[in-house]
Amino acid sequence: MVARARDGSIVRRAVTTCAACLAWGLTFAQGVCLACYNFAAPRHGHQAGECSACLRRERLKKGYCRLCWCQARTDRAVLAENARSAVVLAPYLREIRHHQLFFADMDRRTAPPRAAPRRYGANGRPLKPPPLPAARPVTGWIQPPLLDAGVRSYRYAAIDLRHGPAPDNPWLAWALHLAHTNAEARGWAPVTRRGMQRVLVMLLANYQEGDLIRVSDFADIVVRRCTNLDYVIEILATMAVVDDDRPAALEPWLHAKLAHLAPPIQRDVLRWARVLRDGGPRTRARRVETVRGYVAATVPALTDWARHRDLREVTRDDVSTYLDTLHGNPRQTATTALRSLFGWAKHSNLIFRNPTARVRGPRVEDAIWQPLRPDELNQAVTAATTLQARLFLVLAAVHAARPGQIRAMHLDDVDLPGRRITIAGHDRPLDELTHHALLDWLDYRHRRWPNTANPHLLVSTESALRHGPVSHTWILNMRGLAATIERLRIDRQLEEAIVTGGDPLHIAAVFGVSEDTAIRYATNARILLQTPPRPPH
Repeated sequence: MVARARDGSIVRRAVTTCAACLAWGLTFAQGVCLACYNFAAPRHGHQAGECSACLRRERLKKGYCRLCWCQARTDRAVLAENARSAVVLAPYLREIRHHQLFFADMDRRTAPPRAAPRRYGANGRPLKPPPLPAARPVTGWIQPPLLDAGVRSYRYAAIDLRHGPAPDNPWLAWALHLAHTNAEARGWAPVTRRGMQRVLVMLLANYQEGDLIRVSDFADIVVRRCTNLDYVIEILATMAVVDDDRPAALEPWLHAKLAHLAPPIQRDVLRWARVLRDGGPRTRARRVETVRGYVAATVPALTDWARHRDLREVTRDDVSTYLDTLHGNPRQTATTALRSLFGWAKHSNLIFRNPTARVRGPRVEDAIWQPLRPDELNQAVTAATTLQARLFLVLAAVHAARPGQIRAMHLDDVDLPGRRITIAGHDRPLDELTHHALLDWLDYRHRRWPNTANPHLLVSTESALRHGPVSHTWILNMRGLAATIERLRIDRQLEEAIVTGGDPLHIAAVFGVSEDTAIRYATNARILLQTPPRPPH
């Protein structure tokens, strides 16, 4: 069997016996099933050794291989006599004398659906009540330090909440109330709530007014406890008790990218990149991707001008000579980035004359798009294996929606009874294919995240805990294919333009695009209609 990895490479899988757990099913190139492949991942820290039960040399977890752990779970399900013995595995691991083989990827332990609300936890103890409402503690005056020694290292408390209530600290009570409020508003799962409570108890059990908790002191602990670090920082920032001393975004990348430049040039480019990232009195902040693109476009030019030790020494001839070596989009990007850099330097009085003033790149003609071939469309359909991927594919191929517009769609934008859908404020009729794709996705969304309060149509495991859209990296990845999401959107508008004979008014009305965009597609369609078709090879 052949599968495609995320990076587009081909991964071959075979149906055989797993070399680690002896399960029969699909295996990777290493000869192990998916569960054993993840079990051996370096992040788990499972080292190879001799299993205490079966004496085989495999990756071990607390002295036992994964096959013995699976057998212990099977024995526990049959021999457990009470609630405690149903959650403890150690006695069954010591009593293993045989192994029951199984099929790979069939060990899916799912709880049956509940008809009544849960009153007891998995350990048989009653569920704890939610934290009481609390506000910022009203404390007396504090003695400010005579000398500012910085933020001191904080000592955290290791407290087991299974054997008693949380410590009686008003700051901790306020934090638990804030976490409970966020959980109710965002629809956090119970496991997420419990993880957040454990982290807050660890951080604030011994907290005293006036202390600041450094993020660098607890970031690793929070990640090891599988709790979202940004949500913990958000709660502590609301309480004004956190010092976020993490390096700013892009800083490590910028220093590594500019390390080979002369110190004066490196200093000025760093200041320019930070102004792009953070904004200024008369400039808006740019996206991180934009800053990366601008810096990456200027570094080759600055490297080519290595004979100069300062930006003041760069002349107009240097800029023109470098740009003459580029063509097409790379030249346009480099021209824009260099104009931004030297324009900022001139405005900041770092240079005497702007060498990029009145520098214009050659006009690049609009590309003449060709319709996608049936085999290219079939490859895109084959690559869309998940429900969200199919929905992305349908919205781009049928409604010409951009990836950002799909990510921004809300549940209110879909009117299933009225068969209407709203994309970027443009109301459209809902066709049968999109209707079925939406029904399948909404059913999966409800089953997978029943408690999420995220109003967006598309949610992921990460975005289900907040109110924002999914990340741009979560969308359908079609790298290496001719029919990407953007290419499908272009092909859909081009198809409509060809069918209508290149009518820009019709294109603007159907897709809600601007006049210039509609004219560009109409011109493209007329060129294709006037060009005789190429004979098949």
